[in-house]
Amino acid sequence: MSQSPRSPERRVARPEQNRQQPNRPEERPDWLKVRVRVTPALERVQRIVKEQSLHTVCASASCPNLGECWARGTATFMIGGNTCTRRCSFCDVATGRPDSLDPFEPGRVAHAVAQLGLRFAVVPCVARDDLPDGGAGQMAATLRAIRRRCPDTGIEVLISDYQGDEAALQTVLDADPDVLNHNLETVDRLQRRVRAGASYRRSLEVLRRAAELRPDIPTKSGLILGVGESDAEIDQTLRDLRAVGVELLTISQYLRPSDEHLPVERYVTPAEFEAWGQRARDLGFAEVASAPLVRSSYRAEQLAGKPG
Repeated sequence: MSQSPRSPERRVARPEQNRQQPNRPEERPDWLKVRVRVTPALERVQRIVKEQSLHTVCASASCPNLGECWARGTATFMIGGNTCTRRCSFCDVATGRPDSLDPFEPGRVAHAVAQLGLRFAVVPCVARDDLPDGGAGQMAATLRAIRRRCPDTGIEVLISDYQGDEAALQTVLDADPDVLNHNLETVDRLQRRVRAGASYRRSLEVLRRAAELRPDIPTKSGLILGVGESDAEIDQTLRDLRAVGVELLTISQYLRPSDEHLPVERYVTPAEFEAWGQRARDLGFAEVASAPLVRSSYRAEQLAGKPG
């Protein structure tokens, strides 16, 4: 793991030098204002997603990059339904009792990937704690369906922690994703506030075991900033992720989906994101996307080294 010759104390302080005073949530800065531009490419993605009765994280989680990504003819397909069994305070995906799994969903996702001509697809799944395998079997079936239909398409999966079930993790790994992503989201101290039902240590263990079981499959994780974390806590989290073998990383600004969700404590400046991205690279992450509007699947093909 590469290290900079400068001391950790100085490195932790670097992003602090670019800090501004906290903004009130209603005062969203200009760098976070996004206007969705309707284009033929965007409308085509919308049509195909609707025809196949699929869900996308782009829409279900109110992603700020929806316009850009859909206009590029790419989308992130969310499987396992559109209802999550966990109530994370930062997330805009609906929480409740999910419907039964749709056995035809994997095939429909593969058909949409083929119709869109994707060279790289991202497939997340809602947390399905109601299922014995947490939805791992549905994820593996979707991976295999895409492989059969589009053998040259790269695939990143974004998984839950499967409540620490290694057999479920192995099920997904055996389906051979190109990247395995599991988001830590925030620092240890804020886990319960941000990710009810999840665990900092359990998530790190999932990432560690994935890297050990399949060292040929790069692991990836993501952090959101602006929920009350300190610079020292961010730095420790980056170190913890590297210690368990995570190679790819996204760092982004938390944006409050509604008044029902966790409030924004601070809008982090673009300069701070740039500094944290450099810090992560210095710690040995192979690829890092760090900017206010980055999300876990944003330009995933580039982080994986497989341009779409």
